[in-house]
Amino acid sequence: VLRNDAFPRGNPSVDEPGANAFSLGSPLKPNVYVLGRQVDSIADDELLAPGVNAIGLTYDYALREKLAAVMRADGQPGGDQVNRMIALTYSSSDLLNKLEAVRLVCQETGCAQRYLAGDALNGLLQATHRIDEDKGTDYSARFDAYLRHVHQRDLAIGIAMTDGKGDRSKRPHEQANPDSYVHIVETRAGGIVISGAKAIVTSAPYVHELLVMPCRSMTSDDAAFAVCCSVPIASAGLTMIARPAGRPGEPAAKFSNRYGQSTAVCLFDRVFVPWERVFLAGEWEHAGFLTHAYATHHRQTCIAARAGFGDLLIGAGALMTEANGLDLDRHAGVRDAMIELIKIVEGFYACGVAASVYCVTDPAGNVMPEPVFANIGKLLLATQIYDMHR
Repeated sequence: VLRNDAFPRGNPSVDEPGANAFSLGSPLKPNVYVLGRQVDSIADDELLAPGVNAIGLTYDYALREKLAAVMRADGQPGGDQVNRMIALTYSSSDLLNKLEAVRLVCQETGCAQRYLAGDALNGLLQATHRIDEDKGTDYSARFDAYLRHVHQRDLAIGIAMTDGKGDRSKRPHEQANPDSYVHIVETRAGGIVISGAKAIVTSAPYVHELLVMPCRSMTSDDAAFAVCCSVPIASAGLTMIARPAGRPGEPAAKFSNRYGQSTAVCLFDRVFVPWERVFLAGEWEHAGFLTHAYATHHRQTCIAARAGFGDLLIGAGALMTEANGLDLDRHAGVRDAMIELIKIVEGFYACGVAASVYCVTDPAGNVMPEPVFANIGKLLLATQIYDMHR
């Protein structure tokens, strides 16, 4: 699924009104550097292989009939089943199944990575509906077409949200270097041109497209920085500087030379984006809501991801106990440590369940995890993960 010759091509190479922004064509060949070396083939590079393996498992699990209930989602806009990682959530059951699916994949890979796309798509559904209501725009129609493109092709989408930020005491428009934040540098008949830097973009080198999103609220002076759009990873002007995924090539790293996660700094140097792929372009009043909506979905999902990682630690502890011939009935210190680890994992996971059960229906038609439980769960896992490691 993830070989280069299977990747769909996105952006048309010319700024041409009416050009099909979702057309398929020649294989994608993104401009990616890892450890200072330009990558020739993403699918075949050993430094990225653990990340490709991790993304690949989300496709593999969705093909297993015994996992269909959690790994596939019904009732999506296109009418067909789609991978749970890129599905919209319309009910408490959808949110609970997403939790189970993400935890399941992360029990094997440590981090499923691909689930960020589902969080962003749900947030975008809400934001585009809200902007249309306020501004009379047609972002919802654009998003609906884009969503069908993603679902029909079962794409993996990376989320380019965190900007370089530069001087954090200053707003985007006040930066000495405007490329500290991704922003619109030109508007054309057929679309927009963007420049700037996004940092810590999870799985960027080995996904199909990036969703560029704002990372904060904006003011009217920041209008050029209020931008959300989809960019295929092989687009002209996009360069990614990435770290290796996991610890490939290290024989002692039994787990992380098989599964891992790469992050990249994504540099946009006058990248053209056709209007069909643009979902926010200057409507600065709505940048904060889009950021909040995505973050709320993501915090709930992140709970499941870290629970899956916690399950890996619990399993490792059980294996070490067995390998050392220890009897938990007689070695209370080891038993207490295992109990504490289980308590931490199930404690913050329970917040994810509560956020799902008490979900909030949005005017756009989907549901949002209950924000308080989602945030408490994220705070617990973010602080207690160090206790998990210990």
